[in-house]
Amino acid sequence: MNQPQPHADHTHQHIVVIDDNRELRMAVRFVLEDQGYRISELENPVQARDLLPALQPDLVLLDMNFQLDTTSGEEGLRFLRFLQQHYPDIPVIAMTAWSNTQLVVQAMQAGAADFLEKPWQNQRLLQLLQQQLKLSRLKAENRALIRQLDSQHDEPGSELNWRSPAMCRLMQQLRTVAATDATILLTGENGTGKSQLAHWLHQHSGRSQGPLISVNMAAIPEALFESELFGHKKGAFTDAKESRVGRFTLASGGSLFLDEIACLPLAQQAKLLRVLETGEYEVVGSSQTQLSNVRLISATNADFTGLIQQGLFRQDLYYRLNTLEFRIPPLRDRPEDIAPLTEHFLYKHGLRYHKPGLRLSAGAQHQLMQYGWPGNLRELSHLLERAVLLCQQSQIELSDLALPTQPAAAMMQTAPLGQHELANTGLASNELPALTLEQAELQLIKRALAQHPANKQKAAEQLGITKSSLYRRLEKYGLV
Repeated sequence: MNQPQPHADHTHQHIVVIDDNRELRMAVRFVLEDQGYRISELENPVQARDLLPALQPDLVLLDMNFQLDTTSGEEGLRFLRFLQQHYPDIPVIAMTAWSNTQLVVQAMQAGAADFLEKPWQNQRLLQLLQQQLKLSRLKAENRALIRQLDSQHDEPGSELNWRSPAMCRLMQQLRTVAATDATILLTGENGTGKSQLAHWLHQHSGRSQGPLISVNMAAIPEALFESELFGHKKGAFTDAKESRVGRFTLASGGSLFLDEIACLPLAQQAKLLRVLETGEYEVVGSSQTQLSNVRLISATNADFTGLIQQGLFRQDLYYRLNTLEFRIPPLRDRPEDIAPLTEHFLYKHGLRYHKPGLRLSAGAQHQLMQYGWPGNLRELSHLLERAVLLCQQSQIELSDLALPTQPAAAMMQTAPLGQHELANTGLASNELPALTLEQAELQLIKRALAQHPANKQKAAEQLGITKSSLYRRLEKYGLV
């Protein structure tokens, strides 16, 4: 076993080693103490059951075979099931010198986070420890965030109270299915709140204590798709200088949210379909099959019917994604929700910028109700955030909102747009519309995205910019 050099301080991380082989426990202690870990040694699962409450380990290294049963792994499996029931937040790495595929699968199903075959390589042992401790920390941070969000629910204005019949019906449907593990597809225009509803579904599911991992599929280069979703081993390809934990692993026990799912390249769709059908995947560079344990939620603003007809999206994958499909109506179709949304965003941004208690004047309220909201909830949030920042008094006036004038807004929604057709938008005429340069750019980008909802490359070409330039602008305006 190669001995690595110390390279990190892990003095606050406590590892419990459960193995009836004293020499093996000593070997583990030498390796891990050199890396700064605190180590406790236990001889068997019976001893561990009594001492775990006092030890409070960050991770358990568990031998699967003990003196009473040296080959089947049944003792280890029983203890794994005990840990899963009483200490589900402690990650466990199972160890055995009698590894076989069936025992590996049984151990993972019983709750093991990963598997280590004896004799091990020290680098492999340390890599697994670091990976599982990092994942455990992320899950703990996620639980703390959920508790923080829950504690805010009683604050006025902190939670949305939908008033439109369309949203009330939608939320009733979502409440019915939130607690299940059913795969959900959210559709609707840009900015309608698909991401927020994905978070709501996770928080009201049976997996709310697990992590919620979000992935913007449009932002993943095709060459890195497998690495991003499934992870890779160190050295798996040229630039793989370190191992990477994939999103399916990070989301284990929780929910995985795939935003902009329609942007997934056709060549990669079969790989996602396999995980949805069998639950199986492999880390890039590894031959060991992993079992996914996630609830999948996806979202898009694209027209799947058109994509399937054009051969750009697999119909079988679409059927896997839309076990339950819900369409979020645009804000212009539910004006009853503008008032509660305004209250919510004023509370949110007022809290963030230490300006509590702000309110809108009657004129500002009336103008918000009259506006068409082509950018939906996202546009309303950004507009109110800017108003909160710029407002010098406790009341936000119409002038603080800086809303685009209605004729200009209508023009931007309806006028045809092309790289050489700016004159048709009114931007090249002698009379400039009542828009700032940033507002005009934002409207042009939204128009191009509306015309090419599933193809960012075409949207960029229509705007006369590169795809990377488009993504920079999407990030700038919060459209990703």
